[in-house]
Amino acid sequence: MLSKIRTNLVPVATLAPILLVLGASLSMVGCKENKPAAVAGPNESSQPTAAVPPVSTEAAPAPIPAVKKDLYSETADAKADIAAALKQAAREHKRVILDFGGDWCGDCQVLDIYFHQSPNAELLAKNFVIVHVDIGRMDHNVDIAEKYHVPIKKGVPALAVLDAKGKLLYSQENKEFENMRNMVSESVTEFLNKWKA
Repeated sequence: MLSKIRTNLVPVATLAPILLVLGASLSMVGCKENKPAAVAGPNESSQPTAAVPPVSTEAAPAPIPAVKKDLYSETADAKADIAAALKQAAREHKRVILDFGGDWCGDCQVLDIYFHQSPNAELLAKNFVIVHVDIGRMDHNVDIAEKYHVPIKKGVPALAVLDAKGKLLYSQENKEFENMRNMVSESVTEFLNKWKA
């Protein structure tokens, strides 16, 4: 009986990347304004009580790397950044992508990972200038989001595409990328191909 139990155990090292991604995903569900989780009181246990489910023998898709980057500067002047991006876009015959989000948002981090994968990285470099617009906790640069018809209260990341003159070509009004962690890189490729210069 003991040998049967041991054959079903999975080394912790095998589960670590999966648990890391799962934990990051669950802590940032929907990338809407998340409040910090309540801390267990002195008489409450902070130990997890759920059992680890059995591991499937089927091949799982490769997990998305859990890398946190500082993409959205809280101190940046978004209006000046957009003006500079429009000048660059005019010089280089490109379009501007406004990426509204926050560093706390897991879906925003996943979108950035997908932006840097091939062929998306090449499409971005050739056709777009990107501006990361920090939205704080849905309370920063709200006027800019409203100007470009991006309803950040529905969730982030949220994108807008401008031509080199600043004309709004597209605004993400229906949460298209708000659930990035459940989408694939090809969704970003399709978007970039549709809106490239």
